[in-house]
Amino acid sequence: MRRRQFNTVMAPVVAIVLFLVSPVQAQDGHAQHPSQVTVSGEGVISTAPDMATVQFAVVERADNPETARENNASASANALNAVRAMGVEEMDIQMQNLQINPMREYDPDRRTYNETGWEATRNLTVTIRNLDELPDLIALIVTNGANRMNSIQYGLDERGDLELEVLRLAVLRAKAKAETMATALEKEIGGIVTLNEHGVSVPRPVMRLEASFDMASAKGAPEPDAYASGQIEIRTSVTAVYFLK
Repeated sequence: MRRRQFNTVMAPVVAIVLFLVSPVQAQDGHAQHPSQVTVSGEGVISTAPDMATVQFAVVERADNPETARENNASASANALNAVRAMGVEEMDIQMQNLQINPMREYDPDRRTYNETGWEATRNLTVTIRNLDELPDLIALIVTNGANRMNSIQYGLDERGDLELEVLRLAVLRAKAKAETMATALEKEIGGIVTLNEHGVSVPRPVMRLEASFDMASAKGAPEPDAYASGQIEIRTSVTAVYFLK
């Protein structure tokens, strides 16, 4: 009988304790895990390029390597001097190492390769910061020694402010998406939990010029309209986490 009385007395006490503790635990759990929303945002700006990098080569062939080297050195010097005379700064001119290779022709009767001479090649890169001068630069290079055009790569010389603006647009886009989702849930967004940027992308359009130009004239060079640069897209994205309230 005494044991039964003990159980009867303790039961209400336990119930009261559980009743008092449970709401507190529920409130703590809600505080530790507030509602959140995760969104992404992308910013994009299209703009015209303001610079171009021209890659070309001087190729000379001769019966022996020394003559090929000398002819290439003379033609390369003519091309570089013409570029300098146009006002291009030295930091915008790059000249790669000279490559001299034997030329071989396959003999199907003997099934062997016969040496037919030597080829000296030097690649050069010129950066021009006034695109209006690009057609003149190409014509000048061609008439002063270059006989192989490789590519024209367009870019942006000053892009710092554009990168900041595209980042701002990405953040605003993410916030707008968070607000839309919160409104659909009949809530509002609160403070920011995390905000991460995923880098800025600035692709550089490349125009491939698979052509060999006559060293003595610029007739082989494309017309000025052929150098249309188009637009460059600067883009970035962010991921944001907001509290919901």
